Amino acid sequence: MNANPGKNAGPSESATPPAKSITEKPNSDDTLSDSVREFLPDQTVPAEQPTIEEKVKTLLVGKPLDLGDSRVFTHVSLVAFLAWVGLGADGLSSSCYGPSEAFAHLQGHEYLAVFLALATVFTVVVISACYSHIIEAFPSGGGGYLVASKMLGSWVGALSGCALVVDYILTVTVSIAAAGDALFGLLSIGLGTEWTFVGITSTEWKIAFESAAIAVLIILNLRGVKESIKILMPIFVTFLVTHAILIFGVVGMHLFELGDLSSEIVRDMRADVTNPQIGWGWVIFAFLKAYSLGAGTYTGIEAVSNSMAVMREPRVATAQRTMIYMAISLAITAGGLMLSYLLLDIKAAHGAKTMNHLLTEEFVKGTPAWLGNSFVWITILSESALLIVAAQAGFIGGPKCLANMAHDSWVPHWFGSLSERLASHYGILLMGGAALVALWATSGNVTELLVMYSINVFVTFTLSMLGMSRLWYQNRGKHPKWRSRLALFIFGAILCGAILCVTVAFKFHEGAWKTVVLTGSLTAVSLLIRRYYSHVRRRLKGLDESLGTIEIKGEPNLAPPDPNEHTAVILVGGYSGLGVHTLLNSVRFVPNHFKNMIFISVGVVDSGNFKGAEEVEHLRGFTEASLEKYVDLARRLGFPSRAYMAIGTDVVDELEQLCRTVHRDFPKSVVFAGQLVFQRETWYGALLHNQTAYSLQRRLQWDGVPMVILPTRVRET
Repeated sequence: MNANPGKNAGPSESATPPAKSITEKPNSDDTLSDSVREFLPDQTVPAEQPTIEEKVKTLLVGKPLDLGDSRVFTHVSLVAFLAWVGLGADGLSSSCYGPSEAFAHLQGHEYLAVFLALATVFTVVVISACYSHIIEAFPSGGGGYLVASKMLGSWVGALSGCALVVDYILTVTVSIAAAGDALFGLLSIGLGTEWTFVGITSTEWKIAFESAAIAVLIILNLRGVKESIKILMPIFVTFLVTHAILIFGVVGMHLFELGDLSSEIVRDMRADVTNPQIGWGWVIFAFLKAYSLGAGTYTGIEAVSNSMAVMREPRVATAQRTMIYMAISLAITAGGLMLSYLLLDIKAAHGAKTMNHLLTEEFVKGTPAWLGNSFVWITILSESALLIVAAQAGFIGGPKCLANMAHDSWVPHWFGSLSERLASHYGILLMGGAALVALWATSGNVTELLVMYSINVFVTFTLSMLGMSRLWYQNRGKHPKWRSRLALFIFGAILCGAILCVTVAFKFHEGAWKTVVLTGSLTAVSLLIRRYYSHVRRRLKGLDESLGTIEIKGEPNLAPPDPNEHTAVILVGGYSGLGVHTLLNSVRFVPNHFKNMIFISVGVVDSGNFKGAEEVEHLRGFTEASLEKYVDLARRLGFPSRAYMAIGTDVVDELEQLCRTVHRDFPKSVVFAGQLVFQRETWYGALLHNQTAYSLQRRLQWDGVPMVILPTRVRET
């Protein structure tokens, strides 16, 4: 049931749009009322022994987290350093392929690498500064998706969100593919460029390794964000240390040659400018082309603003500190590598070795063989491993973006739900599965993947800058720094837009068209999904207006329900016309048969309200208030009534436990659930509306608990 996961859930609410969060608790009392009882897992009827599948799941993913423990919110949030590891690794790892891609396009004008390094550092600073202000303006998270939605319109927001989803999928694919290239480049030292083992070629082994790496990351992330980052943190630190030695070592070796280097740069530039076949125009063109096609260097900078939900309080300060760490580390690493290529005269990569591999080998020349080889292996292994760490950003930011879009009905609502480990499991599975498809479709070709990746990143960058420019224009005169902020974002929009246009123009036939088609198609599907949900809500509006406000006059029947009488158990969500419709239908189902009325509801903790212990308390209060309204209505209809509730992440699991508990207390009970039934059933309806009622019915049949599904008909216009 995907209806209202931000509040409380019952099978009858599969068309109601999810709420962002619960902002106030209806009751001031700290304890539940006498008419509503909350049951915890240890109070329910014991379940059967876990199956083999459940045991394997627990082994791989871990035991469920306790929502009643306030420390759980600390457990799944990140301080600035851990956020830098989990999210900043995406930006830092881009130095493994972005600078080399840019440097390779200088093509005989390598002296421009000095200016390219300075431009790269400048661009990192500009984009990071912009996103630091985005974090301040939109502290709830959402990044480019939320900025575009709020400032440029919902349709533009859908485009930005879809670009982000594709971006995060390709974050995983590019990172893992580049890691495979680095690792198998090491193996080529002893085995050669092309080798075969047990009849399988090196390329096939590489794809198999990369596929396995994605599968492992899926499992790690299903266990939870912090667990996956802590496991990978030593890799991140090793990368920083080895590349600091490499970059500062190369620069230090040539420190006293900077004067000669400057003279060579001036001489080479003068030769190109005075050459009639080249001239200033060609020099500027070569520089801008290399600069734009190195756009992969800046990927990952937006990850922090998209993942505010995993930041430790105070979130804005933590996120901005993370941005500073990311900007400094990326600027030094990317700019330093470009300068190092020039100082050691590294040409474009050849064979199976990456440019960073060639750079490291050149750096250790003259050292003892054992020391040089060890440093090469450690450096490239750490680079390969960091690229795997960088894929974390896709598994952290991608599901968060999908959850935000689910709350706005651009994607199926169930993308907003959380697992027992409080992870966005549907989003994680989608990110991993789509990354595998992209890997297999491109055979792990990093150059092709990088083009697709960069375009989606800069679509989001450009839309974010335009949105923030509009925000500061609207706030002109209201903030002392509005002029500088407006100028920053206008410049950022022009910069990112230019990089986007040049990349698409130069690489259109080398993969750019694929990402344009893919992102455009995904946006079109999102628009259709939004249209479908809006249509269903309009059809149900009349039901809410007629039954959701129904009032029954007269004194309520306050007698306690008799356990020996026939009892109707109604599964409900928030108080609405749908729930009242199910209640009245159960009464008409067997007239004058039921003497008691019991209501069951589950407060669903999802990505929209999983923001702290207070939000869970608000959710508990909201669920209780809704149930009290149902209980009062049933009592005024003459039925002794009571309500049962639970708080959890899985609707079906919690409802099953509650139904078994109620059936123990009221042996003559029958469970009733509402289910939307459309006049014309479609294949996509099953994807957009969950089948909670049917899933629960199958489980309760094995438990010996009778359950009836009552239809709520939705007619087409």
